[in-house]
Amino acid sequence: MKEALYYRKIDSQTVECNLCAHNCKIAEGNHGICESRKNNEGKLYSENYGRICSIAIDPIEKKPLYHFHSGKSILSFGSVGCNMKCEFCQNWEISQSNVEKFSYLRDYQPKQIIDKALKSKNNIGIAYTYNEPTIWYEFLLYTAKIAKKEGLKNIMVTNGFINERPLKEICNYVDAFNVDLKSFENSFYQKISKASLQPVLNTLKTIKSHSKHLEITNLIVTSINDDAKTFEEMVKWIAYELGTKTVLHISRYFPRFQMTIEQTPVKKILELFNIAKKHLKYVYLGNVLLSEGNDTICDKCGKMVIIRRDYLIRTIGITGNGSCYYCGNNIISTE
Repeated sequence: MKEALYYRKIDSQTVECNLCAHNCKIAEGNHGICESRKNNEGKLYSENYGRICSIAIDPIEKKPLYHFHSGKSILSFGSVGCNMKCEFCQNWEISQSNVEKFSYLRDYQPKQIIDKALKSKNNIGIAYTYNEPTIWYEFLLYTAKIAKKEGLKNIMVTNGFINERPLKEICNYVDAFNVDLKSFENSFYQKISKASLQPVLNTLKTIKSHSKHLEITNLIVTSINDDAKTFEEMVKWIAYELGTKTVLHISRYFPRFQMTIEQTPVKKILELFNIAKKHLKYVYLGNVLLSEGNDTICDKCGKMVIIRRDYLIRTIGITGNGSCYYCGNNIISTE
């Protein structure tokens, strides 16, 4: 355990965690909603500090990040717990668990992670992923600081449900984000994820204002968040607030955890894909095998520059600085 950052004492026995937008008031001996941060004798502790459930070298496209050092690898790791309770969670075995329930955690120190990343071939850095990295903020922050000094990139795959102050601090060290924007309706967040929409929208705008690389994933759940009108409102918001070159990944839902609704029809995925392409220059499809929605086509000259077949990546028209070989348009972030 490690004493947590971003909390305040309400009285001798109660603390308020100010890391995420739940702002949990936690009595002595209890946990916050994330099940990872515990009040122990009037101090808040991160119980999952350095407790890792999985660590592996992944293609960076698996995060998914399609416009950040495309074709490279990234050392990915995660812990247990989450500050949302999504009924359809795809990683529920770890996200809806804690250090007491999950039996296969291993202890790591930040330097061990850094050493592993530096020794891994074709690896550009570290991805904080698998479960929600916000809730083990302290380990993320300390590891990211060291990684930055070593010239490694830091990537955060997150639901975006974090307060502004801790987000701004972590933006000093994280180079790229993939944020899961689950819906454009607050009622969805409240009912399905036990959270709220506005903090996530605020996170997206803060990341943009810090000039960090940003991609967004939207998992389409059959009959729950697949309304075309609402989806188009979301895409228009992304285009206006974040820019038309913001990368959007539309991902197909399959029944998981507590949700047994049938998997998203391919027809619906394609309908939303075509809507998104009217407003955004780069839209991709995930969890579905189709001939479209995988490759990168330059938004300026229309030439294909990256071919993706699963995680086999061919950069056929991208220069070393991430620009289109044919017209010079900047497409891929290499910084």
